[in-house]
Amino acid sequence: MKRNYVGFALAALVALGASLSLSSCARSQKLVSLQIQPPTHTFLDPYPTGTEQYTATGTYIHPPETRDVTNEATWTIDDGVVTMSTPGLFTPAKGYCGGGNISASVPEGTGGSGNIVIAYATVTVDDPTQVNCPGYGSEVELSVQVSGPGTVTSTVGGISCPTQCIAPVAVGQSVGLTANPDAGYMVNWLSGCTSFVGNDCSVTIPTGGVNILASFTAQ
Repeated sequence: MKRNYVGFALAALVALGASLSLSSCARSQKLVSLQIQPPTHTFLDPYPTGTEQYTATGTYIHPPETRDVTNEATWTIDDGVVTMSTPGLFTPAKGYCGGGNISASVPEGTGGSGNIVIAYATVTVDDPTQVNCPGYGSEVELSVQVSGPGTVTSTVGGISCPTQCIAPVAVGQSVGLTANPDAGYMVNWLSGCTSFVGNDCSVTIPTGGVNILASFTAQ
């Protein structure tokens, strides 16, 4: 009978040890890898319209888990081409172009605060409207739409709408357009002009291209 009591006692100790081991394991979850998505991004929109959200994902053991740690990470950028408003959300810095490295670091979870895991990504700002950027002068589409009796011609690109209404034009270029209404009509510049006076419309071509809408109505 005494041997049976000893057996029960040993079994209870083993069970207790296993329980403590599992509890200890649960308390020491360890980060083993970290990834940033996207790994790279290029801004082609001028400040401050462009934004990109980078996310950090951590892979853990004890117990195994993969989860979003964007808000837990410490984010850094080694160049001033972008600024960060909330964790991982970057915007091009005004007047800059070039590239930089983004990093996110998260504590490993064991061995003290000095043990961290770091992931890296890259970012590039290539604003075609900035003369010092590589993409300056990239061509986009200038299009013109007319309604009513009249035509619109351009100083650049050969626009003569409604016959020729689309032309490739360099980003950042200033283009003049002239409306030629039929007798007894006038032009209304409805959209697309940077500025306009009478029959003349001036537009500075943005990165996404532009559509000019001219409506000819009776005077």
